[in-house]
Amino acid sequence: MIGRQNRDQLEFFVCGSLRDLVPDEHILARVDRVLDLGWLKDDVADLYAPGVGRPGIDPEAAVRLMLAGFLLGIVHDRRLMREAQVNLAIRWFAGFGLHERLPDHSSLTRIRHRWGAERFRRIFARTVTACMTAGIAKGEVVHVDASLIRADVAWESLAVRHVDAVTNANGDRTAETQEGQRKSRKTGKFKKVCLTDPDATMATSGRNRRLEPSYKQHGTVDDECGVILDVEVTTGEINEGQAILDRLDAVAVATGASIGTVTADAGYAYAKVFAGLEAREITGVIPTKAEPIRSKVPLRRFRYDAKHDLVKCPRGKILRPNKAKISHGRFFASKARDCKGCDLAPLCLSASRVTKSVVIVHDYPALLRARRRRDRWSEEDDRLYRRHRWRSEGFHGEAKTWHGLARAVRRGLGNMRIQAFLTAAAINLKRLAAALLATIFALIAQQIPRNELTRA
Repeated sequence: MIGRQNRDQLEFFVCGSLRDLVPDEHILARVDRVLDLGWLKDDVADLYAPGVGRPGIDPEAAVRLMLAGFLLGIVHDRRLMREAQVNLAIRWFAGFGLHERLPDHSSLTRIRHRWGAERFRRIFARTVTACMTAGIAKGEVVHVDASLIRADVAWESLAVRHVDAVTNANGDRTAETQEGQRKSRKTGKFKKVCLTDPDATMATSGRNRRLEPSYKQHGTVDDECGVILDVEVTTGEINEGQAILDRLDAVAVATGASIGTVTADAGYAYAKVFAGLEAREITGVIPTKAEPIRSKVPLRRFRYDAKHDLVKCPRGKILRPNKAKISHGRFFASKARDCKGCDLAPLCLSASRVTKSVVIVHDYPALLRARRRRDRWSEEDDRLYRRHRWRSEGFHGEAKTWHGLARAVRRGLGNMRIQAFLTAAAINLKRLAAALLATIFALIAQQIPRNELTRA
């Protein structure tokens, strides 16, 4: 006989906890076993006036609501609170009973503004410490990468920066500053700015892709189990090489361990990066960039003598540093009498020049050593670089696909940093919960006789 379910539920009684209705394998139930926010109330107590006004939302409940949203991929406050109204798992995870009124979505916004990004960084840092304590992160081998995050703005909010108008209004003071910007289609008066979110800058991840208003997340991932050790958000224009050394220093402070090896892609292959790694005694598994060949006699045929600070051309003539200054290196120039009559002069010199000039970047010897090391990569180096592609890049893909980091939820650098910290904290809690579950299974396996475990 076909059964019939009575859908007219006139009364609903729950005897016991909502936890009884949440499956043990649910992500929130698993994370709850490893989440400790007992310290949070004392940490934010200085932001609240005791005995004044109505009682605010419990800090732990607010953070649990936010974390539940990121764990479930519900990153917008309005949608999160609508889902929490009917989702028993979110209610239980945040500590709200069926009869209790949930806070308004705007309360979460005010909490973020009141606490600031650094408070949420501490929440993320606690997850790193917990992973280190559990032994699933060591901080000895790390993978570094950066990823663009599309800003929460519309194309209609972009405007063209009018360099000429600024120059005319301010006279000669800005003329020199803007002169270099006029020459590029990607800077200066041709580059658009965002009016609704000025912190987001125009950037792209490839030459064949258009510029978009973006932020950039710099992430450092541990090699052991993929724990995120550090995240930082900058504007989209910040180059990866400008941030890596500071991020490695932050990882060393957070973990209390000395980094032995770091992997990164060719976007970090700058002389100053290799020199910084050498100064910190860190082995860099970073593929060096192929030297751009803009001349028929390329720079690699000119040998730099670091001891005597001079450059020798392919014919053995000396190029010495001159007084011309650039931000990233120095000019070395030959003498006209040395180039006159040289058999390479028709190839080496342009039609209007009588001397040869080359630019040697700062820390150039470190770059040369990195290139030589790249040619002698061991099997272990190759293995680590392959792991980089799915450890570090996998983290960014996971954050964007499952946790809403493909696009900024709110505007402003501070809000973007909070989103990144909560996303990284949620992923670390997932890693920690999985490690705890694996430990429990291992203990159970040890207690069950081998023959019974085989039959099971």
